[in-house]
Parts: sequence; C-alpha cells; structure tokens
Amino acid sequence: MVQPSCGEHKNPAFAQNIFEMEEQCLCLAPTYELAVQTGQVVEKMGKLCVNIRVTYAVRGNRIPRGTKIEEQIIIGTPGTVLDWCFKLRLLDVKKISVFVLDEADVMIDTQGFLDQSVRIQRTLSQDCQMLLFSATFEDAVLRFAEQIIPDPNIIKLRREEMTLTNIRQYYFLCENKQDKYKALCNIYGSITVGQAIIFCQTRRNAKWLSLELTQDGHKVSVLSGELTVEQRAAVIQRFRDGKEKVLITTNVCARGIDVKQVTIVVNFKLPTNQLRCPDFETYLHRIGRTGRFGKKGLAFNMVERHNLPLLQSIEEHFKTKIKQLDPDDMDEIEKIEY
Repeated sequence: MVQPSCGEHKNPAFAQNIFEMEEQCLCLAPTYELAVQTGQVVEKMGKLCVNIRVTYAVRGNRIPRGTKIEEQIIIGTPGTVLDWCFKLRLLDVKKISVFVLDEADVMIDTQGFLDQSVRIQRTLSQDCQMLLFSATFEDAVLRFAEQIIPDPNIIKLRREEMTLTNIRQYYFLCENKQDKYKALCNIYGSITVGQAIIFCQTRRNAKWLSLELTQDGHKVSVLSGELTVEQRAAVIQRFRDGKEKVLITTNVCARGIDVKQVTIVVNFKLPTNQLRCPDFETYLHRIGRTGRFGKKGLAFNMVERHNLPLLQSIEEHFKTKIKQLDPDDMDEIEKIEY
C-alpha cells in the first residue's frame, strides 16, 4: 500500500535532500532480525549512491541523549524508535519524508505494535509518503490500514501467484513429540539437507528439541525471544555462515528472514492463534523461509491426530493438497525431490 504512488511524491524536496546529513526515511520492522536484514540490503544499495547512510534504532544500539542523527535512513523496531523520538529526542519526526511499515499486517494486528506504530504515524507531517508492505493482509487489517492512509494506491498479487507452487508440502501423522522427533530423524536420514529451519510453538519445545538433536550428534542453534540482541544477532549470523545446519526457532524467524541455503522447513507444531484456530498467515510466512529466490523447497508438518482439522483448514484456505507421508517408510521419503 502506497501513498502517493512512486514517481508522484508530494514532497520533491526528498529527492533533493536525500544527500543532506539529516533523517529522511523511517522504516519500522517487527523484529530486530528483520530490521538489521533490511538495513544490510539498503546499505548494499546505498553503495551505488553518494554518502547514503543507515542507522539502526534497535534494542542494544545506545545513543546518548542530544546526539544529532546524521544518517538519512533510520530502520528500527517500534519501541526503540518511540524512545528515540519522544524520550531521547534524537529524531525530529516532522522531517521524515518517507515512512515505511514492514510486515504491516502483524504490526497492525498486534496490539503493542499497533499502539506504537500509530503513535509514530500520527506525528508525521501531512505530506510524508507512507508505504505499507506485507505478503499477507487480512480484510480487517486492510480496512484499518486504509483508515491510516486515506485514498491509498493498493498493489495486490493474485491468490494464484501466492500458492507457493515451488514448495512441496507434506505431513506426518504423529501421536506425540517422540513420534515427531522420530519422523524428523528419518527425514535427515533420507534426504540431502542444505540447511533447515524447524518452527516450534513454544520456547520449551524448542529447547527440548535442540537437546535431543544435539545428543544425537546434530549441530543445531536455537533462536527465541528471550535471547539478548547480541545473542540473537550471533545465532542468525552463524546460521547464515553455515556453521550450523539446523535452526530451531519460534515465530521470531517466521517473517522476512532470508537465508538462501535453506531447503527444508519443518513445522514441529502447526501455528495457531490465541483462539487455537489455524494461523494461516504465520503458516505461509513459515514455509516461505524455503523456496526463496525462485528455488525449490520442502515443507514438512508434524501433525497430531486431533489437529488434523487444522491441517484440513490450511489446505482449504490455500486451495492446496498436503500429502501424507509414512514416517517409517524410508523408501517413500527417499523418493521426495525438490
């Protein structure tokens, strides 16, 4: 969602002033990892321009009160950006010419993020260009977004363009987490794995799974919300560098994180919302961590019998068929192709 459209910027001074040593663009992301990843891409693009610089308004980047922000592009998470704007007064929000809300659906649909994002948005100047990006938009979220941005230009991809045809989806019927673990080991014994991301619903299950895999000789890393910023950054970087082949995580990594070598995604438990209904958007974002950049990918779902209705709802929602595999049939698993 964009207001106004590209090429019709209501504030032509942005194009003239981008090289000035002051803030021009503010981008909000829901997680530290996504903010840093976005900034790294911007920095690479900025090398083709003159004196374009980025700073990160994220937890752990401490800047003394009264410091003048000289970078033109600020990328951060809502809580820290609020502190920079109103507590430390490092940013003059009125000077911002472009405001970007990344993963806008979760930013709008999550109460804490919503309050913080709206508070920042309301202080922007009237001619500030606002851009909202997300792979998924629920109708209710879209309606709210249209209230934030009056008379917006909306760019949508057709549903058939989001069927993830380059990702093969399977499920194993499991009675308990021990059955799930056995199925997971059979995958690794039968398929050549580049790198894999395994999604757990809780930190407790993530820790349990990491201990089991480590004891069986697998080199794994764990990423969850209780880690410090420094620890989370180190885990992601080690995974990008291929020092660990398996990343076990909660929904912290469900959105936006791109690692080219990931060939397999495993849902150790299907994602659900607070009402225990299937979380379609999170499912799409999770399995979308593989099959990136036009490559093929595999997604495996570990499903308890009582959760089969959740799987069926996911199939109906995405108009796709998720094939069942027998976790004990090694020959069948070995026949799976990317």
